[in-house]
Amino acid sequence: MADEKPQKTGKRPLASPGAWQEARALVHAHRYRLALGLGLMLVSRAAGLVLPWMSGYVVDDVIAQGRADLLLPLALLAAGATVVQSGTGFALSQVLGVAAQRAITEMRKRVQRHVTRLPIAYFDATQTGVLISRVMTDAEGIRNLVGTGLTQLAGGFMTATVGIGVLFYLNWRLTSVTLLILVVLGAAMAMAFSRLRPLFRERGKINAEVTGRLAETLGGVRIVKAYNVEKREQRVFAGGVHRLLRNVAKTVTGVSATTSAASLAIGVIGALMIVMGGRAIIAGTWTVGDLLRYLLFTGVVVAPVMQIASIGTQITEAFAGLDRIREILGTPTEIDEDASRQPVGRVEGRVALDRVTFSYTEGVPVLKDVSLEAPAGSTTALVGSSGSGKSTLVSLIIAFNRPQTGRVLVDGQDLADLRLAEYRRQLGVVLQENFLFDGSVASNISFVRRHATRAEIEAVSRIAHCDEFIRGFPDGYDTIVGERGIKLSGGQRQRVAIARAILADPRILILDEATSSLDSESEAMIQDGLRALRQGRTTFVIAHRLSTIRSADQILVLEQGEIVERGTHAELYAAGGRYRELHDTQYRLEQDRFINPGEDFTPEPELVGAAGGHGSGRAGGGAGRG
Repeated sequence: MADEKPQKTGKRPLASPGAWQEARALVHAHRYRLALGLGLMLVSRAAGLVLPWMSGYVVDDVIAQGRADLLLPLALLAAGATVVQSGTGFALSQVLGVAAQRAITEMRKRVQRHVTRLPIAYFDATQTGVLISRVMTDAEGIRNLVGTGLTQLAGGFMTATVGIGVLFYLNWRLTSVTLLILVVLGAAMAMAFSRLRPLFRERGKINAEVTGRLAETLGGVRIVKAYNVEKREQRVFAGGVHRLLRNVAKTVTGVSATTSAASLAIGVIGALMIVMGGRAIIAGTWTVGDLLRYLLFTGVVVAPVMQIASIGTQITEAFAGLDRIREILGTPTEIDEDASRQPVGRVEGRVALDRVTFSYTEGVPVLKDVSLEAPAGSTTALVGSSGSGKSTLVSLIIAFNRPQTGRVLVDGQDLADLRLAEYRRQLGVVLQENFLFDGSVASNISFVRRHATRAEIEAVSRIAHCDEFIRGFPDGYDTIVGERGIKLSGGQRQRVAIARAILADPRILILDEATSSLDSESEAMIQDGLRALRQGRTTFVIAHRLSTIRSADQILVLEQGEIVERGTHAELYAAGGRYRELHDTQYRLEQDRFINPGEDFTPEPELVGAAGGHGSGRAGGGAGRG
């Protein structure tokens, strides 16, 4: 099988139609700079031809005939040509270097913009490292298309063409043989490039996979250390980098073979020149200056051929990167889908699910024929055991996922027909996993409203009871929280996330285990804030403590993806069903956790989202989510 692969890849074109299209668009966008660069390249290469042509005059006229009067003019001409070549070379690097960096920057912005607009399901199925590689690494390759690479390739062809013309003028027989050798070399290079392209494409995929795994390992380093699995992660990483090594070894072999073939061709041409040039001088048809001129112009021809081999490899790699970029840019975004959807005005907040069925894996439904109605301004609590579908249900309301059958209705309109960007602007979300960015506390709270004033930030912080611990930091609201908010405790992160949701002033509020990381005292501190936040807003709550559940307008009990009970706290408790069972379990757990069992303990009846545990789901999708 390994022997068959080169035969298949050898027939592949340099780039796919999509990559060619992308390359043409890039060249067209930077056509003026490229045209200027090409002009500078032509001047530079033309200046570079002066010295080899003058060499014949130096040998035949100055040295052989003793024409000392020609030395100064020839030296000045050579010096002038060198200055022109140096100046145009510097200008070329400046003009095209800036163009290349601008193109890379624009491409990275374009890919990042596209990636952030992809649906949640795409992120669930794709490693973060793969996406980072697409944005940062693959975009780097276009330097060789809009930078000096493409113009050097064109300049190399121009120089080689002029040089071959001069060589034909000097000796057409020797040049014919030389040209035949170069044609064979060019055909070998073309074949090598077509075989190298799939290897470069595979290298990009392997590099993305290795980067993704490394990012996961570093992000979860506490789990890695807690379970003492550093060696296993080292083996996984070593396996990935060795795959990368084998790929690089293949490409290095291919590039080295191409370079060696070019060197071999140069050696053969040199041997021919020694034999045929020496005979021409003995026969009197050539002078020593003619031989020197021919030798130098042969170098003028061969050097660009060698350069073409190197640049061709880089451009092949660039096209492989463009292929990968085109793949991700071809994935439909939520914004693309929004173009054909209805605009969303101010949301009142009436939410309903009409016979909704949803599954992450085909044939394994997480929600089964679920229907519910939540009037505007009401609070709906979702309870049930782990994996019952609570977080999946709210993910459908957030529009992270779409039902396979049934409808999610907002103000009587199917959510599938509404523009998601406009709809989500009116959502406030506090998920079970509270993500904070590596910045100040203030910037994290104002993440949803970048122009919020410090007074507004402090006001919502007081409601969420963040203000007291924030002011305890030396830098106050300017304190840097670290990556993922690692410098804050779990409860502090959660309160910052609640303050962020309050600042968003949403019409629909999602609280997915919003107080799960808070102790009883901290939770009691923010309940007033949460109650104030819920006023006038349609709220969906997944919670494990009664302080959030008891005041809900309706409580839905989910089991195995179905709503098995619904009603108020009093109604469900009196019914003595699954809700009562979960309630009593929580009651016993609270008694077991009570610090002084001998004291009288008569808590308000409380309820968890799961008997003895939290819902393990994560809104956004994935197997085992609930």
